Amino acid sequence: MAQTLYIENGRIVDPTQNLDKIANLLLIDGKVAAISPSADSVPSDAQRIDATGLVVTPGLIDMHAHLREPGYEEAETVASGARAALTGGFTSIACPPNTSPALDTQANVALIRELAARARMCNVFPICCISKGRKGEELAELGLLFESGAVACSDDGSSIENDELMKRALQYCKMFDKAVLCHEESVELAKDGVMHEGRVSNILGLRGIPAEAEGVMVSRDIALAESVGARLHIMHVSSAGAIASIRRAKARGVRVTAEVTPHHLTLTDEELRSFDSNFKMNPPLRSQEHVDACIEGLLDGTIDAIATDHAPHSAEKKEREINIAPFGIIGLETAVPLILDFVADGRLTWAQLVEKMAINPAKILGIAKGTLQAGADADVTIIDPNRQWTYTKESIVSKSKNSPYIGRNFKGRAVITIVDGEIRYKLD
Repeated sequence: MAQTLYIENGRIVDPTQNLDKIANLLLIDGKVAAISPSADSVPSDAQRIDATGLVVTPGLIDMHAHLREPGYEEAETVASGARAALTGGFTSIACPPNTSPALDTQANVALIRELAARARMCNVFPICCISKGRKGEELAELGLLFESGAVACSDDGSSIENDELMKRALQYCKMFDKAVLCHEESVELAKDGVMHEGRVSNILGLRGIPAEAEGVMVSRDIALAESVGARLHIMHVSSAGAIASIRRAKARGVRVTAEVTPHHLTLTDEELRSFDSNFKMNPPLRSQEHVDACIEGLLDGTIDAIATDHAPHSAEKKEREINIAPFGIIGLETAVPLILDFVADGRLTWAQLVEKMAINPAKILGIAKGTLQAGADADVTIIDPNRQWTYTKESIVSKSKNSPYIGRNFKGRAVITIVDGEIRYKLD
């Protein structure tokens, strides 16, 4: 049940109100009641939270988190993934449709919503398929899927190779003002690749995935979106060429947005020298020049959002030889501390962090979240920027443990996560 909460003396950061100051926040009946309310307006039964030294933000949103259910419950479920999200400070997540069966029917979209409601963890927003079965052959019943609660569409895990199908998807989604979320990868260029194609892949003798595999698809989809006037969102962008294309498209007024993951901002293909499959992901970790381009794109506004691409896999699958282990890592519990490093060294401001991890994801997905304005849903993240901690395998909340950051010492993390005015997570 929603609680009456009074968060005192925290540094409230909310760019939707040009707000960054020490203040108090009152939450009543699942809604934001007021910032810095008068003393006599605070109910006597309010639960008080001392946020001295802490940063209070609109609830963080991860717009790209795989929950695996239905079909791959050994790796993650809606409930376990949502619990991991709360631990990481996320009040809302959006889950892509590459489940089994895929989210290409109203019933399957409704199932995700029902599982999330039963779990009562964070808000979970389903992303439906672009094509039936994610096969890239026939358009899914997008209107019905949006009616069932899908907030966007994607065939994530696969690109739409068929040009005509992609154009029709953009045209159709334009009618609903929904974004088309694209995994950008040329199948022919990336075929059988294990890691980024470059000097390290040549040294290791592993087949590479060239940066052009992403770049050519980004360029195609920008051209199609521009011709249609539709909303295009580039998922987990990782290459300098793709970022340059997005930057130019934005300058022309194309309705394109993009996201980047913490791992593409903080790791390079050099990590694969260990042959540790926890560094194997798609798009792959790239060379330093591409990491630098991702950081530049994040800082100059070319990249709109930070998303985890949380991709859990069971140990028996992920711990195989690197050439056959699946792509992907978990990321919900480490995203905030990784991005806080950029705040600590002055590259990102707190306002920019909130924009990239709350405001912009809400705008892209078209959900009424990402603000602490009076009357808004009482979704709040409270962060301790100075909390020292070590990320251990034993502490991981996700069902899967496939993270390259295990054993890393961090500074900063979410300590309280509030959803609909209820404390759903509090660090002991």
